[in-house]
Amino acid sequence: MLEHVAIWTRNLEGMKDFYCSYFDGKAGAKYQSKSEFHTNFESYFLTFGDGSRLELMEMPTIPESAYKPGQEALGLTHIAFAVGGKDEVDALAKRAHEEGRKVLLEPHQTGDGYYEACILDPDGNRVEITKLPE
Repeated sequence: MLEHVAIWTRNLEGMKDFYCSYFDGKAGAKYQSKSEFHTNFESYFLTFGDGSRLELMEMPTIPESAYKPGQEALGLTHIAFAVGGKDEVDALAKRAHEEGRKVLLEPHQTGDGYYEACILDPDGNRVEITKLPE
């Protein structure tokens, strides 16, 4: 079982608000490290309806990414959220447009049975909004 996925950010509150607002995440209490090895480390665990979790972490000493927001590279490339049906995918893609968020892929049917759109979160991470194959 995958326990959680973690993302470094410089915008902890904004990222928390995005994932809670778009995907109905429930944020636990903010953790602030007292360890001498991780000074200024803060994080939230967000829990989603199926029990999956996302950890958002912030610490000033983490270097900036060498990649442009939304750029694909080797390694983790996106997070996908199943949101129910096509109407929900369409509605979230439309909302992203209305809020000025980058929509990389408009809602579409894939060859392997997904109906999906792809947007960027506030830090430029790729987020797929999907309807699972039947």
